[in-house]
Amino acid sequence: MNIKTPEEIAIMREAGRIVAIAHEEMRKAIRPGITTWELDQIAEQVIRDHGATPAFLGYPKHGAPDFPATITASINEELVHGIPRKDRVLKEGDIISLDTGCYYQGFVGDAARTWAVGEVAPAVQRLIDVTYQALYAAIAAAVAGNRVSDIARATQNYAVKHGYSVAREYTGHGVGRKMHEEPQVPNWWPRKRDPRWERANAVLQPGMTLAIEPMVIAGRAETKELDDKWTVVSRDGSLCAHWEHTIVVTEAEPVILTLP
Repeated sequence: MNIKTPEEIAIMREAGRIVAIAHEEMRKAIRPGITTWELDQIAEQVIRDHGATPAFLGYPKHGAPDFPATITASINEELVHGIPRKDRVLKEGDIISLDTGCYYQGFVGDAARTWAVGEVAPAVQRLIDVTYQALYAAIAAAVAGNRVSDIARATQNYAVKHGYSVAREYTGHGVGRKMHEEPQVPNWWPRKRDPRWERANAVLQPGMTLAIEPMVIAGRAETKELDDKWTVVSRDGSLCAHWEHTIVVTEAEPVILTLP
């Protein structure tokens, strides 16, 4: 595992702060009629104005074109990796999950948020709120001496207790000099012991930096990828929400690095 020094964590804190500012500027711009492309331009401007570079722009994926934008913008039944477009216009009652990251002095900040567009039904707001709360339940489990499975179970238990599913094919991850480092941080954990999973069940140590990101689905857990080779949607068409923070494991409580 890639343990970060205090100096490296300080740089990651600044990378996280830049990402948090980008999210705040996007949040303020969300309204019916705005396009996801416009939100992407806002985030890119903030990131570059702070001396950082977009981490998602040009991100490679086997079998797909490199990612073409600074953010992912996933609407309603879209879980993750939605591609911003000039013709994708937000409507009253939508929900949108925004994910972005940046490189700053060689290190990554990474965070995601889900917001309502105008007024939404109470049941829709509840999905957003439960996903946000699941994130903090997961972060609370990210203490030294615990394992990756403790984070995964905390996420799953919180979502399931409130009547939702969690995505199984997509996970959180270690983060640092690269966007995706070991270990993977799933949002669920199998009930039965499985050697393949146990090998990934890392013990959390001070200095580990993790992107913890509950991806919660109002219906069934199954997902599918669209023809653009990036956008992931719930297979049953139900609404999805996604919250993410980058954190560092410490000798005491975990510290969130992606706050303004």
